[in-house]
Amino acid sequence: MDDALERVARQEGGAILAGLARRFRGDLERAEEALQEAYAVAATTWPRDGVPANPAAWLTTTAQRRALDRVRREQVHAARMLELAALQERLGAQEDDAVEPDPCSIDDDRLALIFTCCHPALAPDVRIALTVKSLGGLSVAQVARLFFVSEAAMARRLVRARRKIAVAGIPFRVPPDALLPERLGGVLRVVYLIYTEGHASADGDALQRPELCVEALRLARLLARLMPDDPEVLGLLALLLLTEARRPGRLDDDGRALTLQEQDRSRWDGEAIAEGRALLEAAMRRRRPGPYQLQAAIAALHAAAPDFAATDWAQIVALYGALLRLHPTAAVRVNHAVAVGFCRGPEAGLALLEKVGGGAGVALLAARAGLLARACRLPEADTAYAEAIAVSANAAQRAELSSLRAAAQGGWTI
Repeated sequence: MDDALERVARQEGGAILAGLARRFRGDLERAEEALQEAYAVAATTWPRDGVPANPAAWLTTTAQRRALDRVRREQVHAARMLELAALQERLGAQEDDAVEPDPCSIDDDRLALIFTCCHPALAPDVRIALTVKSLGGLSVAQVARLFFVSEAAMARRLVRARRKIAVAGIPFRVPPDALLPERLGGVLRVVYLIYTEGHASADGDALQRPELCVEALRLARLLARLMPDDPEVLGLLALLLLTEARRPGRLDDDGRALTLQEQDRSRWDGEAIAEGRALLEAAMRRRRPGPYQLQAAIAALHAAAPDFAATDWAQIVALYGALLRLHPTAAVRVNHAVAVGFCRGPEAGLALLEKVGGGAGVALLAARAGLLARACRLPEADTAYAEAIAVSANAAQRAELSSLRAAAQGGWTI
């Protein structure tokens, strides 16, 4: 894919898809097919004719036309005729390539897409996978890695989910207030995963995808306006703000990833930290603690420490213990073990890692390597770093791990 087209697809593909899904009355399968056809047309015409002044509007209009053409070709019975009429009525006479997407409409469309994909008629893991794929700009392979399944299996799940949405007539909308709670867990999880992919990309050349971080924060703010009294909604927004506040210090001037102890904390965003803390306090006053509030509390402790040595690891360990009782995932177990390693020594952390088992991938291997290096078990650390590097699909992450491996080989404690 051409660089310009790839950039537009990554940065605006979710918004375009959400707008198409609204125009096609929630038919996500048709919307995705139309957008993929528009990408194919762009790949042929942009190198020849130049990139349009408004690439997103061009892709939207082209996708609409392709969808309309497809419906015409398929009109073999009355149902197809009705579908064509509905599409024509919805799309109207919109034929101008320069038409600007309505920003407000796109904002609403993205939130509506999340709630549509998180409908209770779909299995919980499928809801999240479908939404992250549709809105987060992730490939099928990336989504498959998030769920530790094969790419082929994930592709089949996504196809079935899109068809179920169409056949069941699930409405494309943000549901009424009474229906919000039953979908909220999945919606929050989707926003969290979009941010996670932006903060530490699973593959590719770059460690971060800032456009996904920005999108996740925007969606979290929309949710906070929609449900301002829900503590977990506030907790998620607080978590993203407190994490995002550290992003300016994550890379050095050469683009090398810096560990938490290496970062210049003066580069952290003080305004984002203050806002995140205020939101966390507002959430905790409701006395209904949940996983996002606990993670935000951990992030707040990191933000409060003037330097790495002053980190309150004992309190962080306690918070991870509470988080494990609510959300005992492999990723939480790994982070808990790392915190224990800083609080009680690397051997204590390693003992906990042995109990994690599978499901954490490169994070588990990297954590084990770091703890082994701090325990001065350097040959084992070297092997663990090599395993983590081999598993990682992200070039920047492999470079970071290689740097840590070299430090361990030199006999440093990390």
